[in-house]
Amino acid sequence: MRKLSMALLAGVALVGCGVDPQAEQQEIISNLLEAGFPANDIMVHEDAVYVGLDAHVTLEASREMLQPGKQSAEQYRTTNLVDTSAVKKICVVPTSQFNSYSQLSAGLDQAIANYNGQNLSFTMARGSASDCDATISARTTTGTGGSAGFPKGGKPYGTINIGTGLQSYSVDVNEHVITHELGHAIGFRHSDYYNRSISCGGSATNEGASNVGAILIPGTPSTAKVGGSIMNSCFRSSETGEWSSSDITALNYLY
Repeated sequence: MRKLSMALLAGVALVGCGVDPQAEQQEIISNLLEAGFPANDIMVHEDAVYVGLDAHVTLEASREMLQPGKQSAEQYRTTNLVDTSAVKKICVVPTSQFNSYSQLSAGLDQAIANYNGQNLSFTMARGSASDCDATISARTTTGTGGSAGFPKGGKPYGTINIGTGLQSYSVDVNEHVITHELGHAIGFRHSDYYNRSISCGGSATNEGASNVGAILIPGTPSTAKVGGSIMNSCFRSSETGEWSSSDITALNYLY
């Protein structure tokens, strides 16, 4: 089977009025190192800091990782999760360019249905509405994969980037990739973070295990396998886009 990486590293720039991007990068990297991420798992691309190749980390998210009480015994999650006491409805808003790709658009609908089908403590909806507690923008980028980031301030990460090369794949594969990136946005890490070769092939690569950055969710296996989770680092052209049993266990435990 052909295996494709989720990591596109589409740049999500860190910009701000009066803020030195390099100083922010340095603090984010320092916070990640202190949180237990190995240096070789951290990279900077177009002024944004990533871990695990496709998870964008903001300054706020990196600071939250160091707050007391973030550790707990919990497939794998980050320390940052969505606060469902405040976030009941997450609206996923695709750009007009995203909507112009039929496979991506259909995949988004099915990905949203994946989450809503689990009767979680939040719902997802396509498009903006007055009752949205949080918004995720669905944007396009180049390649055949995607990127996102971790929650911050109790809200999901605000952007998922999906490669337009996925237009040539099935709706199920698009559903898989979009569901995966939304998973990062609500706090999931790669299920094979400790050995990306499980789903990607090649040499073993460890994204970095730590007490705060990769927390095992109770009731889920501590080891990954090909096709065992939507949150595997790489995907196959034969993906169905549906949850595995461990994905469902993880979702229901957290949300």
